[in-house]
Amino acid sequence: MIPFKLSENLNHTWFIDIDGTIVKHNGYLTGDDELLPGVKELWKTIPKDDKIILTTSRKKEESRSTENFLALNDIRYDYVIYDLPTGERILLNDIKPQGLKTSIAWNVTRDRGYE
Repeated sequence: MIPFKLSENLNHTWFIDIDGTIVKHNGYLTGDDELLPGVKELWKTIPKDDKIILTTSRKKEESRSTENFLALNDIRYDYVIYDLPTGERILLNDIKPQGLKTSIAWNVTRDRGYE
């Protein structure tokens, strides 16, 4: 399901946007968050020792309802970062001396899920 190879001897940090990637985009505005197809299956492929940091433009005031929804759907995470601006998210990281690139970008089509 993951379209790239993960290094086997290292842990990973996943930065995953909420709206449009794990739930239907802006469903929370009407109180109708909806888990997208394949999300639970994707989560099963993320190694247990990896960190998951969810990112979102949702306001911090939405944290209770957002985190309740995630808990009800057994979506594990370590942190949620709220109040981000809309638009591009840019990740910078170094290349290890052995050549391992330590950042990966995976763009998915909004609201399509992972099936």
